[in-house]
Amino acid sequence: MLFMLVVKASNNSEAGNLPSAELIEAMTKYNQVLVKAGVRVMAKELHPSSNRIRISFPNSGQKPVVTEGSFTETKELIAGFILIDVKSRGEAIEWAMRMPDPQGYVEGQIELCQVFE
Repeated sequence: MLFMLVVKASNNSEAGNLPSAELIEAMTKYNQVLVKAGVRVMAKELHPSSNRIRISFPNSGQKPVVTEGSFTETKELIAGFILIDVKSRGEAIEWAMRMPDPQGYVEGQIELCQVFE
């Protein structure tokens, strides 16, 4: 079963503030454990919304609307993701619970999403 651990954006990630050396080390170790366990498929950080483009479809049959970032609602933004391949939903939750606070500023939030296969 594929699950995506979605790391939600925060004010700090949107500002481009880099995590502490301790958090970088903790996240590196976490990713190494995922790889060693054979469950990590991919992991990537994303640029802040200031470097993004949003395409929306407000009217049926009309051209999509292109909006350049920054986007103000950080609670709707993603800072990165890890894709894991596990045997069950419970195992996915266990792996997600082991992740260090991905923001390191007590702002971290992870959303766990199952991927259709």
